[in-house]
Parts: sequence; C-alpha cells; structure tokens
Amino acid sequence: INAEYGGFTENGTSHAPGDLWMIHGPADYVPPVQVQVVEKRKLIPLNECEGIYVRDVRTGRVRSVIGESYMLKATEELWKKELPTEVEEILAKEKLVSTRASRDKTQVVTYRAPHNTAIQIYDYKEKKSRVIFGPELVLLGPDEHFTTLSLSGDKPKRPHVISTIALQLGPEYTTDIVIVETSDHARLSLQLSYNWKFDIDRTNEDDSYKIFQVPDFVGDSCKAIASRIRGAVAAVPFDKFHKNSAKIIRSAVFGINGDRVGDSFDFPENKLVITNIDIQSVEPIDQRTRDALQKSVQLAIEITTNSVEASARQEGERRGQEARGFLERQKINDQAKAEEARTILLALKSESAAIECTGLSKAEAKAKAEAAEIQGQAEVQQARMKAEALKIVSEVELEQQTAYQKNEIGYKIATTQLEIEKKRQLAEIESVKFQNLVQTIGAETIKAISQAGPELQAKLLQGLGLQSFLITDGNSPINLFNTAQGMLGGASTV
Repeated sequence: INAEYGGFTENGTSHAPGDLWMIHGPADYVPPVQVQVVEKRKLIPLNECEGIYVRDVRTGRVRSVIGESYMLKATEELWKKELPTEVEEILAKEKLVSTRASRDKTQVVTYRAPHNTAIQIYDYKEKKSRVIFGPELVLLGPDEHFTTLSLSGDKPKRPHVISTIALQLGPEYTTDIVIVETSDHARLSLQLSYNWKFDIDRTNEDDSYKIFQVPDFVGDSCKAIASRIRGAVAAVPFDKFHKNSAKIIRSAVFGINGDRVGDSFDFPENKLVITNIDIQSVEPIDQRTRDALQKSVQLAIEITTNSVEASARQEGERRGQEARGFLERQKINDQAKAEEARTILLALKSESAAIECTGLSKAEAKAKAEAAEIQGQAEVQQARMKAEALKIVSEVELEQQTAYQKNEIGYKIATTQLEIEKKRQLAEIESVKFQNLVQTIGAETIKAISQAGPELQAKLLQGLGLQSFLITDGNSPINLFNTAQGMLGGASTV
C-alpha cells in the first residue's frame, strides 16, 4: 500500500506521502482516499534447491533467499538477474529447452555440474572466485557469474568452436590433424588422437585455480604438440618416417628418458597431462607423393607375396622330402618287426607242439587229483552239514521239552490255585452258614439242646434205680475182674 498525498494516521501509525506498508491477511481492508493499493503479494514457496533474488528498494542491496518460503516485505521487490547470451544458450542446451523460452530471471540461477567436471564462479562484488567440482548443484549469488570457456574444436583445430562452463577433468581424448613435411620435402597429413587429463589435488586450492589459467587449453596443447611433431618429422626422410612413424612422434612429444620413451607430456601452467598419442592415419598431401607411396606399397606387397610364396614352396618341398624319407624308414622298420614277429611265432609253435605231447598225461593226472580233492571236500562238507542238522534237531527237541514242561508247570499252578480258591470259598460259605444258623437258633436254644441229653440220661437212671452203669460197644474188652475187685475192695473198706 502506498500513501499518495496527505499525512494521516492508521491504527496508531502515522504515514507520510510516499510511505509503503503491507496489510497481512486474512483481513478485510478498505483503503482510504489517500491510499493506493500498489500490489497484492502471496507467500513464495521454495524448496531447498530453489531460491529467488530480492532487492531492497531503499538501499538497492540485492540478496538471494534459498530453501525457505518467503513473503516479500513492503520495501522489497523481486530482482531480475541478467546473464550473458552465451551462458543463457549453454543453460538452455543443458536443460534441453529452446533459447526462445523465457527464463524466470527472478529465480536463482541453478546448474547441475556433471560428474568429473569443474566450474569456476567469479564474484564481482567480493573480487574473488570459487571452484566447484561435480557432481554438484550450483546456485549463483546475485553478484556471481559463470566463467565461460571458449575452446578450440573441429579437425584441424579452430579457436572459439566450443563454449562451455563445465571443464572436463579427464581422462578424455582430443583429435587433431597436423600437416608435416619430411627432410626430403614430402608433405603429410597426420590425424592424431591425444589422451589427456588434469592431474590435480581437489583439496589443494592452488591446483583448483590453475586449471582455469589457460582459457583455451585444447588449442594451446594441440599447438605445442604439433610444433614438436613438425620439428621431429622435418629431420627425417620420408622412408624412415613411414617405417618408424609411431616411435618418432612419441619420442618427439614425450621425450626420451635414457633408452626408453617417456610416459607423459606435462603442462605445469594448468596441470594438464598428455598420457598417450594414437596415430589414426598418415596421408600424403601431394598427389605425386601419394602415387609413389601407393606404388612402393604395392611393390612391397608384391615382394612380400613373392617371398612368402617362395618360402612356402621351399617349405612344401622340404616337408615332402622329409615325408618320403620317413615313409622309407617306416617300411624298413615294419619289415624288421615282421621278421621278429615271425621268429616269435615259430618259437611258440614248437613250444605248443611239445606241450601238446606231454599235456594229455599231465591233464589226466591233474584231473584225478582234482576229483579226489573235490570228493574229500564234499565228504567233509557232508559230515559238517550232518553235525549241524543233528545239532539243530537236538536244539529243537530241547526247546519242545522245555516248552512242554513250562506249560505243564503253568497248568499245575493254575489248577492248584483254582482248588485253593474253591476250598477257601467253600470254607467261607460254611462259616457264613454256621454263623447264620447260630444267629437264627439263638444262644439259649443251643445251650438247651446241649444240656438236654445228660439231663435225660440222669432222669432215666433215676427211674431205673441204677446207681451206676457202663455202656460199651462190645469192641473194647473190659477187665471185669479188676473192676469187681475194686468194687469189693471198696465195699469191705466200707
């Protein structure tokens, strides 16, 4: 909100003409006539990889807000960051967006540094630069700009062909075409491929800055290598260079350490190292030289072909003679072996005849001895088997007798136990019967029955008038003499 004219007070705050302030929602606001609504603003959402450029209209100071949602203040506005045209084209190419598509210039400029690359960013306000190694997400500050590299390209190399902000650290290769002239004035076109890399320590800040000291390291390195190669080729004739081109070129570029070619070509200014050279093609520029070279090559091919044919022919004849000699020696050896085999055969025949004469009797005697031996073994085996059969029969009978006795004992035991159990049960029955009988008759009745006999006898004796009597069954004799004497003795005594 902007106060256009006249001073006034709102919510206890005095506002002068030209003052800017904000009303934060949610709220209902009715502006007075002195106030103009300049702009409606919303909260700007930002993630951790996004940002905006904010400018303070009072001081002109520009800052970047990254990774947080932000609401512009009354005295702030979005600031548009302008980039060089070539940088805009590089960023659009990296994002696969047409250069016609408008970039939101208020957004913080971001660039994804590829793997194994280096990017230099220069801060024009602080007057210093920083180097970022990929892979990394680069966020430009309001006063920072990318360092653009303009490199040589094409074949042969031409300057300002490649524009980039990401410097490859290698290992990579570069191809170039070099025109050389030999000592006998034969001009040749060499297509060479160089393997290179930056040999730096990423933790060393000096090494990080050195790789950007040479703006066009491709062109400078190709020129340095080409000058060494031209100087070396100019000192040798065409025939020698044609035969030893690889050694001459590598020696010129890498140098010679003792008896061997060096391993690398170093550029200490920017820590660039050339590690290898590949000679892809060697072509004469002059047509006559090219024809002469082609003729010499054809002649060399014919000479080589003829020498190879002659060598092959000579080798074939030599091998044929060796084969024939070997065949003759083999025939002689085979004949000698056949004679030796025939001699052995005759000796075997004579031995067979002798054996045939004496063999019949030997065979009969041997057969009889073997028959007697077999018969004896059979009798022994038969006796052994009879003994085993008898043993088996005895064991079976013993087992049967033992089983019978065990069964008999078991039967006796069972019968005795049953008889005992029967008598015990009968005794219990008689006891119970007698007990029940006694209980039924009663003790007084039994007493009366037991006393009835003697009392009856006493009464009978009293009725007969007998003083005493003797009852016998006639089977037991009684000594009446002694009895009478006793009786008499008793009477006289009385």
